[in-house]
Amino acid sequence: MTVSTQDAFAPWQLGPLALRNRFIKSATNEGMAKGGVPSKALVEHHRSMAAGGAALTTVAYCAVTADGRTFEDQVLMDGASQPHLRVLTEAVHREGGAASAQLTHGGAFTFLPQLATKYPLSASGGFNPPGLMVGRWRKTEMNRTDMDAVAEAFVAAARRARSAGFDAVELHMGHGYLLSQFLAPAYNRRRDDYGGDAARRARFPVEVLSRVLEAVGRDLAVVCKLSVTEGHKRGASIEDVQETARRLEAAGAHLLVLSGGMNVEAPWAIFGSNMPASAVTDSIDNPLMRVAVRLSRLWEPKVAFRELYLHEHSRQIREAVQMPLAYLGGAKSLAGVRQVMADGFDAVVMGRALIHAPDLVNQFRDGRTTVSGCTACNQCVTSMYTAAGTHCVLGPAPDVGLNQVPAAL
Repeated sequence: MTVSTQDAFAPWQLGPLALRNRFIKSATNEGMAKGGVPSKALVEHHRSMAAGGAALTTVAYCAVTADGRTFEDQVLMDGASQPHLRVLTEAVHREGGAASAQLTHGGAFTFLPQLATKYPLSASGGFNPPGLMVGRWRKTEMNRTDMDAVAEAFVAAARRARSAGFDAVELHMGHGYLLSQFLAPAYNRRRDDYGGDAARRARFPVEVLSRVLEAVGRDLAVVCKLSVTEGHKRGASIEDVQETARRLEAAGAHLLVLSGGMNVEAPWAIFGSNMPASAVTDSIDNPLMRVAVRLSRLWEPKVAFRELYLHEHSRQIREAVQMPLAYLGGAKSLAGVRQVMADGFDAVVMGRALIHAPDLVNQFRDGRTTVSGCTACNQCVTSMYTAAGTHCVLGPAPDVGLNQVPAAL
């Protein structure tokens, strides 16, 4: 193991990147890029995380292609976004922090009204339940040409991230997005070298990682986000995830961020608790999506939040690899952070707790508090669909420039 017991406030080296401590702000869809243009509010959101003490803040869902977005109001990592994203990275750097761009392709999980292809791409073709919400009920199995094009799109996006001043990129391989669709047995029914056992299902995500590392790995930290459990009966086994982690380690990933759950099959496993019904339905404009959410709640299990809810699964990944690992999953107290570090994780990734109090890391460091005031109500998750974007409902909604481009800073 790379770490046995470490001080979470100690500096460390993540690939080519020096960080001031072990705290990372997780990628949490912000809803602050109307029409795909990064806003002044998005800059302020991440600046505040750096000012509050986080060593690395992650800009959520930077799509590598236009079709790779799940919604229209997401950052597209193209040339037009670069100058606005540079304003963001410079703001983070002025606060002493580093910035990571989460590079993602939604695959079959997309609600865009228009696509360049008739049906969305995925590991395998056939029926596509999420597509029913937008009248697109099928998905297309990717061929070699598609796979090469998507892999090169990740590479191009990583290069643009470097040009925009980012210090790291996070390749999203969890939660049911495209790379996760290759890893997931329920999505990947291929009979070629990219389907079957866990090693073959991991082949395309590993290829994407290898190409990105070759392109930018000497300059940027290259991180992979992985679901340690998919949270449903047809999901990948822990042994499958261990095999995937070993292959990502062998390919040279600088860090794995260990998450959990799937957007469609088990969203409660992502957050360790259920979404409040009213918050979900009230924040969604699409009537078909509201109906789908209501129906899905009829069979979802009732899950009560507990701190470190992915701890058991993540420890099994820790046992399988020697590479750096970051724990994600309900850390909200100084005791929880210390437990994670004592168990050999190299960093702790926090989302809701930092949305509640962006200066929580500094509060922990200075002894002003030992427990976050976040109640895990999950209303910040659904607030991304509101006019104010992602924010904690226990405090006032942000009033800074959601519809203003960051050039105004």
